[in-house]
Amino acid sequence: MVRRCAGQMIICRSEKEIEKIRTSCRLVAKILKKMEKAVVVGGTTKELDEIAEASIREAGAKPAFKGYRGYPAALCASVNSQVIHGIPNSRRLNNGDLVSLDLGVLLDGYYGDAAVTAVAGNATVRAARLISVTRESLYLGIQQAVVGNRISDISCAIQEAVESQGYAVVRSYVGHGIGTNLHEDPQVPNYGTRGKGPRLKEGMVLAIEPMVNEGTHEVKVLADNWTAETLDGRLSAHWEHTIAITKNGADILSKLEGE
Repeated sequence: MVRRCAGQMIICRSEKEIEKIRTSCRLVAKILKKMEKAVVVGGTTKELDEIAEASIREAGAKPAFKGYRGYPAALCASVNSQVIHGIPNSRRLNNGDLVSLDLGVLLDGYYGDAAVTAVAGNATVRAARLISVTRESLYLGIQQAVVGNRISDISCAIQEAVESQGYAVVRSYVGHGIGTNLHEDPQVPNYGTRGKGPRLKEGMVLAIEPMVNEGTHEVKVLADNWTAETLDGRLSAHWEHTIAITKNGADILSKLEGE
C-alpha cells in the first residue's frame, strides 16, 4: 500500500516484506555485536570497517552505504565529537574514545539499518551517561510508534527525554522510512511538537535514530564532505533501530532473536 502525504510517498509493507526487512536488520545487528567487541584501545575504525564489509559479503549481502552518493566505506564510524558519517581511518583508538557505529545492508532486495555507540577501553562517566541517555531516548521514541499516533509523537518523546537530561538533539540529520530503498519517506526528526506530521499506520517501517550532543545541537561538516562534528567539539552519541508499525505496537526488527 502506498500513501501520499504532503508530497511524501509513504509505503505500508506487507508481512512478507517486513520479514525480509527483519532478516536484513538482524544481519546488521549480528555484525554490530561483533564490531562492538572489536572496539578496543589501539584498534582503528578502518579495521572495524574491514570486519563489517567482510561479514556482510560472507552473508551474501551488500554494504548499503558503500558507494551511496559516493560514500567510500561500508561502515560509518564516528569518534568522540563526530556525530554521524565518520569515514573509517587508521587513527588508533585511545582509552575512553566513544565510537558510534552505523551500518546498513542490502539483502534479497531489502535494506536493514541500525546503529550503536561503544567505547574503547573504559568509558568515562560523562561518555557512559551520554550513551545511556541516547539509548533510552530511542526506546522512549519507539514506545510512541503505535497505530494512530503521528510521526512527531516519536520525535517529541525523544526530544523531551534528551533535553530533560541537559543534552541536545541534532536537528540537521533525522531518521527515515526504509524498505526497498535505504532512505524512504517519511522523515523522522528527533525533535518536534506532538500531534504533527503523517499518522502512523500498520505496515510502516521506520529507522529511528537519535543523535545526541553534550552541548549545542549544531554541527559542522568536515572537509571530507561527509563527517559531521559537533560545533563546540563536545561528545556526541548515536543509537538506531529499524521498527515496523503493527496492530500490537512497534516491532523492533533490528534486534537479535531472543533479545
